[in-house]
Amino acid sequence: MEILHSAIAILAAILLIIRFKVDPVISLLLACVYLGLATGQGSEGTIKQITGGFGEIMAEVGLLIGFGVLIGALLHSMGTFSDLVAIIARRVGGKLPYAMAGTLAVIFPSIYVDVQVVLAAPMARESAPAVDRKIGLPWLAGALGIGIFAGYVFVVPGLAAVAVAGLMEVPLGTYLLYGLPIGLATALITTLLFRLILSRGFWNDETDYDSDAVLVDGRPHDETEDVPHAESISRLPLLVRLLPILVPLVLIATGAIADLADVSNSVLEFLGDANIALFIGLLIAFVMVRRGLGADGVSSVLTSGFHTTGEILLVTGVGGSLGAVIAESGMQDTLKSLFSADANAPVILSILLAWFIAALLHFAIGSVSVGAITAAGIIGPVVGSMGVDPVVIALAIASGAMFALHVNSNFFWMFRGLLDLSTKGTLKTLTLATSLGAVVSLPLVILASFVAAL
Repeated sequence: MEILHSAIAILAAILLIIRFKVDPVISLLLACVYLGLATGQGSEGTIKQITGGFGEIMAEVGLLIGFGVLIGALLHSMGTFSDLVAIIARRVGGKLPYAMAGTLAVIFPSIYVDVQVVLAAPMARESAPAVDRKIGLPWLAGALGIGIFAGYVFVVPGLAAVAVAGLMEVPLGTYLLYGLPIGLATALITTLLFRLILSRGFWNDETDYDSDAVLVDGRPHDETEDVPHAESISRLPLLVRLLPILVPLVLIATGAIADLADVSNSVLEFLGDANIALFIGLLIAFVMVRRGLGADGVSSVLTSGFHTTGEILLVTGVGGSLGAVIAESGMQDTLKSLFSADANAPVILSILLAWFIAALLHFAIGSVSVGAITAAGIIGPVVGSMGVDPVVIALAIASGAMFALHVNSNFFWMFRGLLDLSTKGTLKTLTLATSLGAVVSLPLVILASFVAAL
């Protein structure tokens, strides 16, 4: 019954938001209350999960969102994004979605997914008109989504990739050897297919952007863009003005790689923490803008960022509440008991079963990593007797775990808020792109099984 009630709660939330135009916060809270009471958590337990889930997500991503939005506002005041977009338009132009998807998939998996979207979203918004004035932002949004998650599940040191490889007892080097080309190919092919879908009139500006968004040049215009311009700072080299983004990326990547190589220490752990790294980036941006605009000017810039942050935090937090209520419902254990891995199944069937289990678990639970880890826990005990190289089953789990990231994920709501999309628009971009990515990567995994059998 937990599965049925979860399905009702999720579908009801989507229907309320899209069909009846009910605010996402109200819709998600109604879904939380229904699911908690329907699955026997009681009034006290339901309230505990709603508030606890909200608090847990805020502890995880609250500062990241706040620091990221403020850094974006300060970079706007320095003219950083407009100058960066001008360079991109000259050198990459309409190929930016492919460049973004490939870079996120291959180079940035060491950066946690929440940090990636916080830092990449402002550039996607600003670059959209240079890519395509009609579908530039949705195309970039899809590329951003699939790039982040293809790297997350396929490319070491992505968290899900490392977790699945460990549970399936696959050496990280072996996993990377297979996962890297699959992750890159998945990101690029999915970005191309997504572009073809968008070109057929799939996107509707009126319904797919946030209802409060003001469109300028075919993309939402954010309040953080209407900030005082620091003329003197805008004359600095672009690389210097990008330091508020580059420094945190280097710190986080260094910390992650050092931890993976077992050479970390307390200093690297501290500086490599995403919250500290982004705060350092914020300090750099603050000092630069303060020099150009003075105390009152930088205060005005930060105020615009605070206004934008509030709504994103609230919706993201309530998305975390829904995830907590689903987790407490016991659905994960129910789904786990429904499946058993067949040690005598043919290779293709074993791959399809691993993919399906991971896809269903992720769709129901709302976490790519938890879905992948749970699937690996189901299949891991018998993988040695399947007659299939464990790395292939691990990759099949990774592929399925990307499928259909939707409203029960807090990342969905972060993505929606940072890109000024409606819930329908986020389903059309993030959910569709990750679903396409899961389907595109499946035949690549099957192909890898033939290579592994040689």
